[in-house]
Amino acid sequence: MRWSAHHDHNDHGHDCVLPDAATPRYRRVLWLALAINASMFAVEIVSGLQAGSVSLLADSVDFFGDAANYGLSLLVLGMGLRRRAQASLLKAASMALFGASVLGIGLSHALAGTVPEAPVMGAIGVLALVANLATALMLWRYREGDSNMRSVWLCSRNDAIGNLAVMAAALGVFGTGTGWPDVAVAVAMALLALLSAGSVARQALGELQQNVDDRRLPLAGG
Repeated sequence: MRWSAHHDHNDHGHDCVLPDAATPRYRRVLWLALAINASMFAVEIVSGLQAGSVSLLADSVDFFGDAANYGLSLLVLGMGLRRRAQASLLKAASMALFGASVLGIGLSHALAGTVPEAPVMGAIGVLALVANLATALMLWRYREGDSNMRSVWLCSRNDAIGNLAVMAAALGVFGTGTGWPDVAVAVAMALLALLSAGSVARQALGELQQNVDDRRLPLAGG
């Protein structure tokens, strides 16, 4: 497998991490992350519907998207840079779709004046935070890899940030007696997903261009 020609000898982080992508250890990490996220999706979607919380629903959709992303990452492990970059573009699109969907749900809850159940939000937020911190810690060493590995890391990082925000929203709902803190957090989570999707897409497009340039190098030299 050919890696980027612009990595210098001092870039030990990339040199060490990138080949790790296809190791059994990384596969086990992804399988465990997939199981955690699929389980939390089920917990949060039920809790979000029962509590009337758009931020919990947003987080549940995020867990579902992450589980799908981990599955896709497992599918492309060991493939060439071009295939992994193409998978990253697909994941970036799913992150962007999640962000847009949550914005719509948040708007509908704001117009309806829904007031969610703060205790449920707080309890599920803590459980989700523990799950996401565990996932983020498992993926920490792979955060500086290619766009496919980076997108997996960003998903886990964004989830942990989102869980803290859900817990803050629960306090806000409890203190104000309104659903606006819940809606505000949902919108913030949506914007974070859109920004992360843009970051992953830019890196993936760069890797696709790099792959094209690398293929042209022998022709240029010959």
